[in-house]
Amino acid sequence: MEHRLDWALAACARILRPVVRLALAMGVKHPHLEELLRDLLIEEAQRSWKDKGISSPNLSQLSVTTGLNRKAVTAKVRATVDPLPHTELSAAAKTFTLWLQMLTENAAFRRLPVTAGQTVPSFETVARMSSRGNVHHRTILDELIRLNMVTESDGVAELTTDGFVPVQDLQAMLAFLGDNGRDHLLAAVSNTLGEQPRMLERSVYARGLTLQECEQIHSLVRERWSALHHELAQRMTQAVDRAPPGTNGRIRVGIYTYYEDESAPPSPASSKGEHKP
Repeated sequence: MEHRLDWALAACARILRPVVRLALAMGVKHPHLEELLRDLLIEEAQRSWKDKGISSPNLSQLSVTTGLNRKAVTAKVRATVDPLPHTELSAAAKTFTLWLQMLTENAAFRRLPVTAGQTVPSFETVARMSSRGNVHHRTILDELIRLNMVTESDGVAELTTDGFVPVQDLQAMLAFLGDNGRDHLLAAVSNTLGEQPRMLERSVYARGLTLQECEQIHSLVRERWSALHHELAQRMTQAVDRAPPGTNGRIRVGIYTYYEDESAPPSPASSKGEHKP
């Protein structure tokens, strides 16, 4: 295992390259990343010591684990602030998902009256069910309209997309990128470190095909994922509804496709990606 460190660094480089690309595109500089990495090193070191039964590791233990000097460890006095929303808590996303489930049962549900009687499905009832009455349906509808996922005309709301991809909201897109990327990598890291249970984490790869063929495969994946997405969302909703109070388990199931022309520089026209809850 003499090359273990080199292997780990090489894997980190592959993982971090798209992160660095995002950071540079967003105007993030080296000092910002350096401070972030230092804080994350300390937080993860604290977590690793807690896993070993030491709830409050001292400065020396944290310094040895991270390679940071004691002064740097001491400078970390508070938890990292996360200004991004948690995607799983979005009332708009939950309402959108439930609405899509209804659509698989009846295509006519793509258009719903904003409000209606108890015997007729309406956007109000969908929003109330998905948010458990904690968020007013008008607030949720306005958010979905702002994200260009729903239109409203003459008292009727209509779905205009088949996936919750808030491209009009940079903060929300970054939140989905962070949540989806984090859990994908957590599954892979857990498997690599031999943790139990083993997580499902698979991919299929091919090289030497045309971009047109790539797009056709991409379309196939979208089609298959759409059906699976509805099945999973229904199963998860039922599981949450019957779970006893105080249950803390969480699960995220995702899928991704990425393709590019390796002979051309990366550009929006030659690569496509998507983040979905």
